Amino acid sequence: MSSNLLAAETSPYLLQHKDNPVHWRPWGEAALKTARENDKPILLSVGYAACHWCHVMAHESFERAETARLMNDLFVNIKVDREERPDVDAIYQTALALLGEQGGWPLTMFLTPDGRPFWGGTYFPPEPRYGRPAFADILRQVAHVYHTDKDKVGKNVEALSDAMARMAKPEPGEGLSRAQVDEVAAGALRMVDPLTGGTAGAPKFPQPVFFRFLWRSAMRTGAPMLKLAVTLTLDEMAQGGIYDHLGGGFARYSTDAQWLVPHFEKMLYDNALLVDLLTEVWQTTQSPLYAQRVRETIAWALNEMRVEHPDDGSFAFASAFDADSEGEEGKYYVWSRTEIEAVLGDAADPFCRIYDVRRGGNWEGMTILNRTASARAGLSVNEADLAAARIRLLTVRCERVPPSRDGKVLADWNGMMIVALTHAAVAFDEPAWLTAAQQAFAFIKRHMQVDGRLRHTWCAGMARHPAVIEDYAALSAAALALYEATGEADYLTAARTWVDLADRHYWDESGDGYHQTADDTLDVINRPKVVADHAVPSGNGVMVDVLARLFLLTGEDAYRTRAERLIRLFSSDKIQYLLSIPGLLTGWETLERGLQVVVIGAADDPAARTLCRTAAVQPLAAITRLAPGAALPTGHPAHGKTAVNGQPTAYVCQSGTCSLPLTDASALRSALMTG
Repeated sequence: MSSNLLAAETSPYLLQHKDNPVHWRPWGEAALKTARENDKPILLSVGYAACHWCHVMAHESFERAETARLMNDLFVNIKVDREERPDVDAIYQTALALLGEQGGWPLTMFLTPDGRPFWGGTYFPPEPRYGRPAFADILRQVAHVYHTDKDKVGKNVEALSDAMARMAKPEPGEGLSRAQVDEVAAGALRMVDPLTGGTAGAPKFPQPVFFRFLWRSAMRTGAPMLKLAVTLTLDEMAQGGIYDHLGGGFARYSTDAQWLVPHFEKMLYDNALLVDLLTEVWQTTQSPLYAQRVRETIAWALNEMRVEHPDDGSFAFASAFDADSEGEEGKYYVWSRTEIEAVLGDAADPFCRIYDVRRGGNWEGMTILNRTASARAGLSVNEADLAAARIRLLTVRCERVPPSRDGKVLADWNGMMIVALTHAAVAFDEPAWLTAAQQAFAFIKRHMQVDGRLRHTWCAGMARHPAVIEDYAALSAAALALYEATGEADYLTAARTWVDLADRHYWDESGDGYHQTADDTLDVINRPKVVADHAVPSGNGVMVDVLARLFLLTGEDAYRTRAERLIRLFSSDKIQYLLSIPGLLTGWETLERGLQVVVIGAADDPAARTLCRTAAVQPLAAITRLAPGAALPTGHPAHGKTAVNGQPTAYVCQSGTCSLPLTDASALRSALMTG
């Protein structure tokens, strides 16, 4: 007799469903075999632990005995955590898009017993509403069609399979030119909301990969409107309700066009990518607001997202915090004016004036703290008093029932946070952040590799699930960031090792590009090559930057050649397509305009550290820290260069030619800007 089989899983999301009356099965061959043996279609439900609408559908449908009975009678039911299996999610999200439907979570797909999709949607209500049919009606209709109209199902299957196969084999282009990339940047600028930043309309997502591309384009072209588009977006987000003004950290997105009402879940990847972008933009603008948000968000990550290994005390970062607490979205974060007055007393009025706290609230009778209006109005404030008030309110908030935390450690998301911590540590001269990045990196190396291969997740003491290309890309990027920040050769070795593994198991020798899944991942129906950036940057896009940096750091042409092959594979003359791949375009610029900076000097020499911090302001610089007397690879253009008169010395190289030796930070800065 069938039963719910999720109790043995480690995923917090799957465990949320272990007591459902639905006979859920985890993804895998065993579930597919059951479907084949019983000639039952598969109902695939994909979500994640912090997903609000996943919780809604669970309460409305999966916890109801009557709905569960219908599901169990008609389908083999499979539950997937999209964070554990991004490859499975990507395949069926693509299928849904090909059906003309908007993607998202919960994803509800109907598959043949061999796992091939024929119809689907996202959230379905228990009764008809929101223009959507009732879930029970959908279940009956789909099962009826599957058993009575095999030809129709077969045609859908073949059409979707053919379309996904074509998408997995992009036709190579001629490569990219600066003029072409500048045109893409101009097109991207037209997508930005001129009033509140972000892309026009609602909901608004942070899209840090998109805005990093715009920022790099602004730095390349000098176009003030590109720069303004980025700073406007960051200003509005940093002051808006999407930011947690008490505890730090950004929510996943805003449901409105003003960045006021967040979807309250907090994801590690959003915060990692935003910290990195804020740091990069701060290095040019010196905005105190950006510096504050970087510091607060890193403090939140180190305090709230830390996951320790039970055996050795090493730590990495958890995945997410839920949007809901006590069954209500946002309850943990919102306030009434009366509550704030009770906590702050006489200090309430100035706080409420700055943070938009009003009688009746600004959202469903309550207040989402934000500084948007007061910042625009330029209201005078006493920041020290506001900081003291925030601490008092946070202390009270901590007494509330908090949202649950998804404690899974994901390799790629941790890679992003390691990069962000490392870059911020150098920019802000915060050694503790660099130490934290090194510790998280050590956790991944020690606990998330099995037989020399990465695993995608670690949870409850177990490393599980095959790595995807995003894992190898993000962690290679993390290793290179740490190498540039410390000069420790082990990090460069780690990056080279992981790139070698990616080349061996993910690279398509017959058609170029990296598959999302390895050649020995056997439980998926195809192996797509993902290049479009969505919630997280694509593995192929990140790999272009990784390969470019490896070329710049080592001088080995093989890395450049592979990066060029990637760019040609995914290049196109269609601007709309190129707008979807800002990560790859950013990597292209590293390859085409990257600088090789060598700093010769003792690691503990303050002058050497100053030169390194100066070089780090230029994001296109690949920095090699070289101890006096050490040698660079023979393929590096600075091979044989030495320090001047025993002083820490820098060289800036581009296109095989190096500058004169530079011992002064201002001279180095000038060389970097003219390179």
